[in-house]
Amino acid sequence: MTSKPENRYDTRKNGTGYWTVYDIFTGEPAEINGAQLTHCEMDEADDLVDLLNKQYIERRKGLTT
Repeated sequence: MTSKPENRYDTRKNGTGYWTVYDIFTGEPAEINGAQLTHCEMDEADDLVDLLNKQYIERRKGLTT
C-alpha cells in the first residue's frame, strides 16, 4: 500500500522575484478565500505553506471539517 504524502503545498519562485504557494498535486497556485497565493514575500509564502499543510493534515486525520 502506498502512503499519501503528508504535505500538499509548497513554494516556488516566480519570474517576478516573488514566491507562489502551490498545490503539489495539481501544480496550480493555492487559494485562500478565492485569492491566489502569488506574489508573496519568501517569509509570507513559507508561513502560508506551513498553515495550509497543517490544515490539510488535520482534515486527512478527521480533526477538522
